[in-house]
Amino acid sequence: MAPEERGSAAWEDDIVHCYAGLAGLVARMAELASAREWRELPALEAECTALVERLRALPPVDSLKDPTRREQIHKLLQCIRFDQDSVVRAVRPQLCELLARIGTLSTSRNLDRAYGLGH
Repeated sequence: MAPEERGSAAWEDDIVHCYAGLAGLVARMAELASAREWRELPALEAECTALVERLRALPPVDSLKDPTRREQIHKLLQCIRFDQDSVVRAVRPQLCELLARIGTLSTSRNLDRAYGLGH
């Protein structure tokens, strides 16, 4: 049954539930990233992706009739954005370092091949 075919309250609850879940996951990712604990991040990212896909199947937030729910989602989105920014600030330097190392390794391999130093 499509969300529009169910009662309005049911799909509105689904939307709020998805955003609340997303906010919790992104907050956890921010905690882990700030502690430089990277191992759990991919699994949490996959859970976020699943929630976003679920949200895409639901009517848009603008279609919510209850202004309290719209305000609740607005506050959740603010938290999500703040925590996403925290994750990016923590991950970006690590990613830049990794890319630099990959570049150095690639250059080293190319030099080894060019001068016959490869193993």
